[in-house]
Amino acid sequence: MSVKIEIYTKVYCAYCQRAKELLRIKGVSFVEYDITDDELKAAEMQQRSRRKTLPGIFIDNAPIGDCVDLFDLDEKGDLDALLGLAPCRFPTPS
Repeated sequence: MSVKIEIYTKVYCAYCQRAKELLRIKGVSFVEYDITDDELKAAEMQQRSRRKTLPGIFIDNAPIGDCVDLFDLDEKGDLDALLGLAPCRFPTPS
């Protein structure tokens, strides 16, 4: 199953760096749009997500939110399923 992941970022954005690092740790590839000096791409992100916060993250064209939203999904255990990854299950102690 191939999932399309897009992330709108700015060069100086620490939240953008954190979100990209989480996606790298998950081992998924993503398309990055650097909107640092690109007003048209920034407007595109805002129109698609209905938000101004960065990064703008989309999975299969659905807006996921920003870095906080991405990490919340991961904490709840929902991110792996959205990324098309098998959830990591640890054996329960006996």
